[in-house]
Amino acid sequence: MNIVILDGYTINPGDLSWKRLEALANRLTVFDATPQDKILSRLMGCEILMTSKCSITREIMEHSPQLKYIGSTATGYDDIDVQAAADLGIAVTNVPAYATDSVAQHTISLILELANHVGLHDRSVHEGNWSESKHFCYWQKPLVLLTGKSLGIIGYGAIGKKVAEIAKALGMTINVYSQDPIAAMKSDFVSLHCPLSKENAGMVNTEFLVNMKPGAFLINTARGGLVDERALADAIKAGFIGGAALDVLAQEPPSKHDPLIGIDNCIITPHLAWSPVEMRQAVIDSITDNLESWLKGGTLNRVEW
Repeated sequence: MNIVILDGYTINPGDLSWKRLEALANRLTVFDATPQDKILSRLMGCEILMTSKCSITREIMEHSPQLKYIGSTATGYDDIDVQAAADLGIAVTNVPAYATDSVAQHTISLILELANHVGLHDRSVHEGNWSESKHFCYWQKPLVLLTGKSLGIIGYGAIGKKVAEIAKALGMTINVYSQDPIAAMKSDFVSLHCPLSKENAGMVNTEFLVNMKPGAFLINTARGGLVDERALADAIKAGFIGGAALDVLAQEPPSKHDPLIGIDNCIITPHLAWSPVEMRQAVIDSITDNLESWLKGGTLNRVEW
């Protein structure tokens, strides 16, 4: 069988090996990235498709009659029309919970950055401000002590629980949205860890933001589509909330005109929370295990409609 990976670069830019996966195929073709208008041509003769970010629609599946299997190389599979796949008898798998530790670690690093402004003060020192100071210390923004602060968690799955575990060790109080929505919304920090769905797309809107605790911070390491970016930018500029730290945006890569880029009190990292080499190896191992299981008639990590 022929395997095509449409967007393999972010998983393996050259520091890992595809050999185990390649051993399951007559031919393995790996594209660094694939624009939407080239998906169909690249699927010619492909029975096995692997992708993370390409939108695999019903139309694409219907025009690829040889396609038998779609493996999401991520936990989320909202870019795949799972109902269409089920209708057409195409198996869909994903990679659940592989990045729990790394995403939780990055979430906490964003909280710490919002609290301690490490990057800001590092730049200040290298720009010579400490050398010119009359005092042994200074700060360009006040630091925030996390002990005694509250963290609201929206989405209490594996990542949300891991974030809670670390935050508790820092002395924070945890408020879980599914258990107490008001307490979670009124926390000093609110962190998103829920999957994106039609029901919750744009859930962080103007109404959501004005009901947060004044001066609170929003963290999103889940999905960019959960946030109305214009509403968030306006809320930060107006001072309704203290700021935000995001690892995901609605459009990736973002437009240079994205409303959140370039505004004060908004930290943005380029969707890298999942990406330590250990996690990327785990993805390759998991997609190989999933395919191997399917080829033997198994259902490992099968997504059911």
